[in-house]
Amino acid sequence: MMDATKYHVGYYPPPVEPGHVYEWPRKDHIEKAPIWCSVDLRDGNQSLIVPMSLDEKLEFYEMLVRIGFKEIEVGFPAASETEYEFLRKLIDENRIPEDVTVQVLTQCRDHIIRKTFEAVKGAPRAIIHFYNSTSVAQREQVFKKSKEEIKQIAVDGAKLVKKLSQEYEGNFLFEYSPESFTGTEPEYAVEVCNAVLDVMQPTPDRPMIINLPVTVEMSTTPTRLSGAPNISNTGTA
Repeated sequence: MMDATKYHVGYYPPPVEPGHVYEWPRKDHIEKAPIWCSVDLRDGNQSLIVPMSLDEKLEFYEMLVRIGFKEIEVGFPAASETEYEFLRKLIDENRIPEDVTVQVLTQCRDHIIRKTFEAVKGAPRAIIHFYNSTSVAQREQVFKKSKEEIKQIAVDGAKLVKKLSQEYEGNFLFEYSPESFTGTEPEYAVEVCNAVLDVMQPTPDRPMIINLPVTVEMSTTPTRLSGAPNISNTGTA
């Protein structure tokens, strides 16, 4: 492994106006490593033509643990029987190390949230990641609902997640995503997230994650067929 001790902070905070005290300029660099969360078991599985089997998911999970990930999104347990069984196997067979937090994904839909808690009950430490889409396109073309109605979906989901977390055995933390954030008006995304936080009431001892997804395929981009020379640019294919 390379020696990292030779590296030091190579940039400096912006100047502070006389008579003003700002905390953020003093935070010019991080003092400890960030927490890295692997989402390979969900995103990687979703993109496969043939999803991973139970044994394949277990093998992948054990590799991520060996690598050293302390947060691992293990899947969408309400999506399929394999996803559900995989999570139950991790919990029932005590395959989750004490210093590892698993994460599960659920839409803000009543039956999916309930199925998720059935799958995650008894987890030593799990993040319940719930979401609903807030983008203009989704509101107008898919859900055909107003901003208030979409916000209410998020609030109702948060209320059910909080209620079930108190009824089911397990140690639960929470994460919310305004899905398709990059297609959402920033001020509206803030409004929805704050409404969710008002329900969940996080504390310094029990913080909550707000995730702002950069959803792919939000717009088309021009492409060029390989093999045809681009004469107007570099002349290479």
